[in-house]
Amino acid sequence: MHNIILIEDNESFGYILAEYLSLHDYAVDWAKTGAEGMEMIAQKKYDLGVFDIMLPDQNGYEVATWVKKQVPYLPFIFLSAKSLKVDKLKGFKLGADDYITKPIDEELFLAKVKALIKRTEHQAPIQEEYKIGQYLFQPSLQKLHWNAEVVQLTKREAELLQMLCQCQGQLLARKRALQEIWGATDEFSRKSMDVFISHLRKYLSKDERVKITNIHGKGFVLTVNEA
Repeated sequence: MHNIILIEDNESFGYILAEYLSLHDYAVDWAKTGAEGMEMIAQKKYDLGVFDIMLPDQNGYEVATWVKKQVPYLPFIFLSAKSLKVDKLKGFKLGADDYITKPIDEELFLAKVKALIKRTEHQAPIQEEYKIGQYLFQPSLQKLHWNAEVVQLTKREAELLQMLCQCQGQLLARKRALQEIWGATDEFSRKSMDVFISHLRKYLSKDERVKITNIHGKGFVLTVNEA
């Protein structure tokens, strides 16, 4: 199921839109302010953002500016009663994938949501570095830094750790990782993956807050206990 973050302050419209998307098998988190929406985005991986422009605190443009800096891979759609060309151009300049004016056509909106998620769901987030507790991970260089120490990862170790980072705090399905990295889901590949998970646990063991938890029969979850 794909995750959508909806930021909309209008109670009735927000409720109707969230319910409509949920009826079509999308998992929707609905925020009523920009601050609430940004907090949700910072804590969870989403496949699409739907942002109203007129919000009670930050406006949708400010949310979009923050999103492009913090999670540049997140596609998003602007919803607005503003229909002037200048407003639409501003939205697209900020990186919006679409700009839809209210009142919306629900069927057309749903078609655009489906098309946008389909287009972007196989695109890996473009991120040069990940902070994992006290570690710094550079996927493109296949390097994992601990203070002055550097572990040179293999290509497959780096790919697996990157997938875990992209899903941090959420389940990385074993089948997905096997298909994307190993290209197979047979017993040999599953055992190989378990060995690589053991390697990563060893590399990350110097920070006790960092855990890779095995969810039996499903996959793995990378967590960092900040408490």
